[in-house]
Amino acid sequence: MSSPAHGTKPAGFQQSATSLPFGQPVPLSSISGPAYVTAQLLVQQIAYKLSDKIFSYSPETFDLDVALKDWAAKGEKNIHDYPTAVLPLQTRTGAGALALGYIFSPDFDIAKRHIPQTLVAASGSLQQLRGSLDQLALLYGVSSPFVAHIAAAEFTASEGLVSNYDGALRLAEDLGLGLVASSSTYEAQHMSIFSTLLASLIPTLHVYDGIRVARETLRVVDALSETGVADLYRKLAAEVGKLNKRLDTAGKVIELLKLFNDELGTVYEPFEYHGHETPDVVLVTFGSVESQTAKQVLSKISADGAKAGVINVRIYRPFIEEEFLKVIPASARTIAVLGQVQTEVAVADEAVQSALYADVLTAVAFSDKFAQEPEILDIKYTPSQAITPQGIVDTLHKIFGNGPESKRLPSLVEAQQYTFWDVDDSVTVNSASAIGSVLSKESRANVYVHNEYDNLTQGGITRADVRASKKALEAPYAVEEADVVVVGDERLLKAVDVTKGLAADGDIIVKLTNFKEDEVEKRLPAWFRKAVHEKAADLHILDASYSPAFEKDPVFTKLLLEIAFLKTARPGLSLEDLSQLAVVESQPPTLEECIDAVGQCLRKIEVPSSWAEVDADYSDPQLPSVIQTNSFVPFQKEEPEEVLELRDWQDAAKGLVFKEAYGTETKLRPDLSVKTSTIRVKENRRLTPLEYDRNIFHIEFDLGDSGLTYKIGEALGIHAENDPEQISAFIDFYGLNPDELVQVPARDDPSAFEVRTVFQALKQNVDILGKPPKRFYEALAEFATDETEKKKLEQLGGQEGAEEFKHRSEVDTVTYVDILEEFCSAHPSFHDLIKIVSPLKRREYSIASAQAVTPTSVALMIVVVDWVDTKGRTRYGQASHYLSKLAPGTPITASVKPSVMKLPANDSAPLIMAGLGTGLAPFRAFVQYRAMQKAQGKDIGSILLYLGSRHQREEYLYGEEWEAYLAAGVVTLVGAAFSRDQPHKIYIQDRMRQTLSDIVQAYIKDEGSFYLCGPTWPVPDVTAVLQEAIATDAKNSGAKKVDPKKEIEKLKEQGRYVLEVY
Repeated sequence: MSSPAHGTKPAGFQQSATSLPFGQPVPLSSISGPAYVTAQLLVQQIAYKLSDKIFSYSPETFDLDVALKDWAAKGEKNIHDYPTAVLPLQTRTGAGALALGYIFSPDFDIAKRHIPQTLVAASGSLQQLRGSLDQLALLYGVSSPFVAHIAAAEFTASEGLVSNYDGALRLAEDLGLGLVASSSTYEAQHMSIFSTLLASLIPTLHVYDGIRVARETLRVVDALSETGVADLYRKLAAEVGKLNKRLDTAGKVIELLKLFNDELGTVYEPFEYHGHETPDVVLVTFGSVESQTAKQVLSKISADGAKAGVINVRIYRPFIEEEFLKVIPASARTIAVLGQVQTEVAVADEAVQSALYADVLTAVAFSDKFAQEPEILDIKYTPSQAITPQGIVDTLHKIFGNGPESKRLPSLVEAQQYTFWDVDDSVTVNSASAIGSVLSKESRANVYVHNEYDNLTQGGITRADVRASKKALEAPYAVEEADVVVVGDERLLKAVDVTKGLAADGDIIVKLTNFKEDEVEKRLPAWFRKAVHEKAADLHILDASYSPAFEKDPVFTKLLLEIAFLKTARPGLSLEDLSQLAVVESQPPTLEECIDAVGQCLRKIEVPSSWAEVDADYSDPQLPSVIQTNSFVPFQKEEPEEVLELRDWQDAAKGLVFKEAYGTETKLRPDLSVKTSTIRVKENRRLTPLEYDRNIFHIEFDLGDSGLTYKIGEALGIHAENDPEQISAFIDFYGLNPDELVQVPARDDPSAFEVRTVFQALKQNVDILGKPPKRFYEALAEFATDETEKKKLEQLGGQEGAEEFKHRSEVDTVTYVDILEEFCSAHPSFHDLIKIVSPLKRREYSIASAQAVTPTSVALMIVVVDWVDTKGRTRYGQASHYLSKLAPGTPITASVKPSVMKLPANDSAPLIMAGLGTGLAPFRAFVQYRAMQKAQGKDIGSILLYLGSRHQREEYLYGEEWEAYLAAGVVTLVGAAFSRDQPHKIYIQDRMRQTLSDIVQAYIKDEGSFYLCGPTWPVPDVTAVLQEAIATDAKNSGAKKVDPKKEIEKLKEQGRYVLEVY
């Protein structure tokens, strides 16, 4: 019995992704300067226009490819006059293999060999991509140009989202890749094109900040249009082929960059110096935020007389030492490298050098440029360390040794600056982007918007910075002197110091509902009142309840805040200017009413001098003034949680009698997302002797009128139940009434609920006898009343107890029940318990029958998993033990799962099958079907069956059937390997090697298909035999030399090398 859940969506201006300007989708054709863009949008534009295929490894919420997928779906064409293929892929071990397979495929269209192939990814994916990039670098002489646009963005559990460059720098050095950096949105488009051109020489990484710079909305006046991109790339791509062949890679890079500059009128260099003409101290930086911030700071303070400068690294690989030395002023006495390393431990460890420092040290040490060699410092920092203008000044202050404290750096930004704070489920959460969009309508305006999210504070909060100026804006750091701060929810005053970034004499707007002026000191905390007074700020309270007709209208609430902000920040705006909100907010019907209501709902509050005073026992809460960015999207909060209380039979009866009122449906296992059927046990027969230590059994089910159908090679999903005796014992121990009713969430569909008895829920829904994960210990700790037990559970759920947790899980194999018995003070109520215990999962087994041969039944071959734990208890695998005890006639719930195991389309194609233990199951189905075809007079081709187990007498599984098929000419060869029947062990690969000529004939010459089913361990050895067969055939036929490994990859793609291993 199940019931639906419901939800609603907010209305008004919405952001689709922070990687898009103002969070809005952008047509490809509209990117043409001047235009509002993000760096990530420009990277995607170049990738899409220049590439044949784009392999995207963007984590789901990073949205590195959101525009790419949109353009591809709309069939937008690249410069080669066809739509670019965009392939979203998951980051996992072996990532990049698909790209390699495509580039080096024998079927690759040679006419496209000159067209770049592109990869889009976050820096956190580089470790998984390393193997593929290594292979690519080794084979690059016969590859298409390959460029990877890498957003320096990585999630860490302790620090949230961080910009990690260290991995990219070290990877480029290790694999011999090119590496180019973009320092700002303004050059992201150019550097994306240059990196793609450089890929014609060497595989190239284009790296840029993926946390802030990639997501800043700002105006670029000279953004290249589609035509501009096409013309520039075509012209320069032709010049690449004309570069002097005698030049090494570094020389070609210099020539290519010169051609690039000549064409665009730019002055890009591999290394770029900014600052004093004769500095004593020179910083060296790599990275978007690092380079831009240091450039701005050093340009400012050197103009004021500070003898310092900075070298920004644009082309890190190849590291062209001559070019680097050329830009170092001869006066430099100290060269300080801002070098990123992975951890705080690495920062503290003097033996660890940053990658950039090692290159700078080598270049300077072997140079004869300096009369006195400058001191080289490695100023190490971690990816989580924020780079700010004041931080750069503090670093220089320490290097110069100018005393205990550095001077406060005045703002580097000439702009009006605003900060918006809100909780992330507020109707006004997107107001900053809406405001930015309104301000951008001014023809001479340059607007900047950046959003960031902290999903762990107050259930999810957001900060948005908005800047507006008549000058170009380039400020990859947070607003520190806001003219106006907007606080969208009073709960924020408990979590964040929203006043720290407010300029002196600024305005602060706080949205409070049902505000009464005589309660101001109750509603606003002491630290906030004190800070407002110290800043001499104007305080405004926005209270929608002053207009009761609109108080509960989300569109009105949102418009009210936006208009209140505009009237405060831009008091000179006309009604016509304010009407731009109507365009941004899709013509809301309440705009004029909101404008009229602002005067009533927005009140300026007098800030009395008494706010400067605090009570004697006052303690400054020391709230953070910035947020730790840990997401690019708001926290996806769940629907209001259903109370899962214990009930009696009357509640179930109401749901069954009044189905429409209670939204009740009666279904067969409604909790399962797959189609299920009820089938009955027909036969349950043990295949191994009773005295043998392994219980392998054959179980067959009668399909009856269930309607269940299956194909050869598919798997049967068994929805097994927990052992009833153990469940009853747990119910007694836990003090539960087995007959009480409980409403529980369905296993695979949280929007549906089931009403079950406690006994049924524990037996069929909850994995109470299973192995608990770490999070269970952590969750259970909250219920512990004994402090010792609480601390122990917290330890086991954290990093400190990792080793003990591993021992409990893998050696002791403890269950949820074991833990609940051990920690008796932790006794959650039943409905709390089922929230923290994992649901039961179905177990899938390869089907050992062909429905065309046995139309009314389905068969499985299963081994009972059992072991003795450290307490001497015999333990069993839940599903295999459940199935082994089923008597004929017992009904079970089952479903069918597709499989990679499929017969070749050609009935006469040979089969080469290797099965270990119960891995023989699908091959029984294969042989049954081929035997039926032979009986029908069809040519079935040869069948080579290799099987492996321990002993022939006890484990020759389905042995009589194989012998009969062999005698009937259905099976051509049976290669049985019984590993423990002789002094030296014989394995399945040994039998295959003994019959190599048969494999050559069936697999290579007759174009058969190979299948392996069973454990993973024999895969390398079995594959090695197949490679020997390929090499042997090539040698015997006098063919040109072949690479067996590549041939195996081709066979995989053709579906002729199929593995189903576990």
